Amino acid sequence: MTTLASLLHPDAFLSPLAIEEAVQRALDEDLGRAGDVTSVATIPETTMAHAIMVARQAGVIAGLPLAVAIFQKLSPDINIHAHARDGATVAAGVNVLTISGPARAVLAGERTALNFVGRLSGVATLTSDYVRHTAGTNMRICCTRKTTPGLRALEKYAVRCGGGFNHRFGLDDAILIKDNHIAVAGGIKPVLERARAHIGHLVKIEIEVDTLSQLREVLDTGLADVVLLDNMDIATLTEAVALAKGRVVLEASGGVTQGSIAQIAATGVDYASSGALTHSAPNFDVALDIDA
Repeated sequence: MTTLASLLHPDAFLSPLAIEEAVQRALDEDLGRAGDVTSVATIPETTMAHAIMVARQAGVIAGLPLAVAIFQKLSPDINIHAHARDGATVAAGVNVLTISGPARAVLAGERTALNFVGRLSGVATLTSDYVRHTAGTNMRICCTRKTTPGLRALEKYAVRCGGGFNHRFGLDDAILIKDNHIAVAGGIKPVLERARAHIGHLVKIEIEVDTLSQLREVLDTGLADVVLLDNMDIATLTEAVALAKGRVVLEASGGVTQGSIAQIAATGVDYASSGALTHSAPNFDVALDIDA
């Protein structure tokens, strides 16, 4: 029997509670108050169906546990066999799930299941392309908080399925001092001093800088763990790496695209973050075919 745990990426965590919440919310949205009136009106209750979820394009699969949870919630009599697991690279035309059971339940869950798999596989596939461009370097590609409202945990999980890494999940798990924080707090040194005095010993401090002079000021304080180099060109990033000399972790952000990621990785920065991984990932083409 296919279980949710057996479909999850082995090196990425996705809470069962997050799956349950997302699935319930999505089914409530689609089924509304009256359920799938089309299937109830046209398909006898005892009719059984055999369906195959197939990848219409090559890429990295993610979201299969959500698809399984959807069908299992709609009917305990549905049987599912998985041909892949999250994080797997598949070719176009490959079957990823086989679903058998009451036809009404299969049809009612079809679109919601495809929406999750299409969205998350799109994020994973785009991420894997970014990662491919960093081959031969030590740089890691990260996502950001530019996620679909309500789907952050799922989309960040999909980034891991594609071989990327996660930046902070929210405002509560790390300190990231942006330019507006610096402006309100009165400068780089005051804002870092306040942050360092406030946090516990396990919390990291990252601060954003726009220029090399700001980077020098941060380095002089010795109070930051990570420096975000915002919208710097390749030459400036290279100079920033030489200036830091490993004293802080360096993260490039802004203008991190499929066209620039290889050059950014070659500068020697430790991380590059891109909101595009989640906010601009094309939907992955996946379909559900009924085997008559």
